[in-house]
Amino acid sequence: MFDHEHTPPPPEDTDLGVFAPPKRRVAWSATDLMDAEFPEPKWAVPGMICEGVNLFCGPPKVGKSWASLGLGLDIAAGGVAFGSIPVNAGPVLYLALEDTARRLQSRMRTLLAGNRAPEQLTIVTECPRLDNGGAEMIDGWLTAHPTARLVVVDVFAKIRPAAAHGSNAYDADYAAIGAIKRLADKHAVAFLVVHHVRKAGSDDFLSEVSGTNGIAGAADATLVLKRGRGKADGLLHITGRDVEEVEHAFAFDPARGAWRLLDGDPRKLTESDNLTTVYDWLLDNPESGPAAIAAGTGIKPESVKTTLKRGSEKGWLFQKARGRWTAVENTTADELF
Repeated sequence: MFDHEHTPPPPEDTDLGVFAPPKRRVAWSATDLMDAEFPEPKWAVPGMICEGVNLFCGPPKVGKSWASLGLGLDIAAGGVAFGSIPVNAGPVLYLALEDTARRLQSRMRTLLAGNRAPEQLTIVTECPRLDNGGAEMIDGWLTAHPTARLVVVDVFAKIRPAAAHGSNAYDADYAAIGAIKRLADKHAVAFLVVHHVRKAGSDDFLSEVSGTNGIAGAADATLVLKRGRGKADGLLHITGRDVEEVEHAFAFDPARGAWRLLDGDPRKLTESDNLTTVYDWLLDNPESGPAAIAAGTGIKPESVKTTLKRGSEKGWLFQKARGRWTAVENTTADELF
């Protein structure tokens, strides 16, 4: 299992077959099946994230890591997720494989806002690939924490097993997610697996998931977070085997690093707004001046100046130097405070 002092070396011989779910009945008569009683699925976040593999996809810098870390803290401590959804407390494993300990500490200070960090959250910054010891390590942690409620993998590419020789792209993608699903099924726990989307947009959010259809097809649920407009900073699309297909609008508070579920029709909450347009543009073009922002967004120069002032007051935008503006997500805690 994971050790807080060091990472144990992977075993020499790894067989992912040992992570198959316990043997269970697979054939039924229709009457027996109807008479059987099954436990209800365990939800990490009721109505959103259920036991199994949940893909969490979105473009770079949309806030997936902030959302994932905040969710881990909320579930480990118990209370509410996304500002309004009650969650049961339980152990959480957070594989922050693209972050340093220093950056994680800074983000946790922002998210906790002076509160004590929950003891039930385990944070790991390095993990071998699933076919090179990673599966054993995760399995060991879950065995030691039988009441675990969530495992976050940020990001999937860091632990993805190597493709089998001669396999096509679809089979390789399906098998890669299957390696995580074996762990999720064995321990009846929710995995939130952070992944990317394609650069090209699509009317079907599932087709935006990076890779072949084998990735979304093998997962139990897919969540795609897109940048929002108007009063919403993000629009979360969800579909899955145990969750109804739904859309939720979210607001992001950069000063607190927190995502909050908005109450209302997502379509009305995502209408166009100058501030979200400027914020999105500065994510990709940091330290830009008003003239460059106006040219890049098509917003009138006088409106850009008003928007920059409003964004600064709301904590969305930060002026690093005279005439050099950036989105708060592109700044460090030392610059902000």
